[in-house]
Amino acid sequence: MTKKLKLCVAGLVHDHVWGLLDQFGQIGSVEIVAAADYNPPLLERASNLYGIRRIYRDFSEMFEKEEVDIALVCNENARHADVVELAAENGIHVIMEKPMAANLSQARRIVSASERHGVKVLVNYPTTWNPGIQYSLQLTMEGKIGDIFHIRYRGAHAGPREVGCSPYFYRWLYDKELNGAGALMDYCCYGVNITLWFLDKLPSRVWATAKNLVRKYIPVEDNAILLMEFDDAIGVAEASWSQIGSYPIHGPIINGSDGTIIVTDDGKVHVWQVKNSSDFRDIRSESIKPPTPPKGYRNGPEYFVQKVLQDEEIEKPLNAKFNMAVQEVLEAGLQSVERGTIINLPL
Repeated sequence: MTKKLKLCVAGLVHDHVWGLLDQFGQIGSVEIVAAADYNPPLLERASNLYGIRRIYRDFSEMFEKEEVDIALVCNENARHADVVELAAENGIHVIMEKPMAANLSQARRIVSASERHGVKVLVNYPTTWNPGIQYSLQLTMEGKIGDIFHIRYRGAHAGPREVGCSPYFYRWLYDKELNGAGALMDYCCYGVNITLWFLDKLPSRVWATAKNLVRKYIPVEDNAILLMEFDDAIGVAEASWSQIGSYPIHGPIINGSDGTIIVTDDGKVHVWQVKNSSDFRDIRSESIKPPTPPKGYRNGPEYFVQKVLQDEEIEKPLNAKFNMAVQEVLEAGLQSVERGTIINLPL
């Protein structure tokens, strides 16, 4: 019989928490037993939706009193490290929503705590479970488009409040200390995560710009671009909280020496390949519906439970060390914005 894992929820102020709890609720080997948050209405909602009866206002009290295996961390970015340290001290594995932290120092604390106490930490990026992105990675690893020299990903919508995020969520997204920045931290993190995943290395230099161009009522940037320079490639991460309407290509767009791959928002993977290396006008193109990911690779909770039960390592682009590297690139981007200069890595 499969072991029943007990799950607690540490933080409910990230709106993705409800979808993640739905996914955990569909896994027969998981029991959701407790939740902690500062906001009574959110605790009441969690109790009503998921039958959680043991609720706390204090994270440390919950970790001390509850015998659990997994903590789902969905509080503010800047408070991830505090909660992970408490969970790790109690031998609890952690899955948190992206990004890893608000700054590099906090990310390093998370890695240190996980290694010191031997617990697994997963940073959940929804893009990881996109069938088109998974299939694109497979194609690039098979050499279908040659050597990658350019990757671009754009994360964008009209803004957290404008698209219907709860006040519990958007209030801290608009707080530089709690979020780490504005749109840059919220959405450039996707492009950085994907670029480092596909290229499997750190850039040597980073340049970024971030400005409040449209949403003048918020105190942080609503648009940003972060450029990553590698020895043989360029990565582009774009972010916007002021884009009106659906954008057909968030991406990624992956350009290689022998072809191009584009993942569009309709779920299709579009591939262009040179048929004859002596004639770059001779191109084969196709639009592919990617295969459905196998069980265990369809969403973060499913993957994490599998790794905990089987005591296996968390893979890229989800593990703590990998996402500390993502955080280092984001930190370089923030330094670039502040100083108006190119920032060399490692920091």
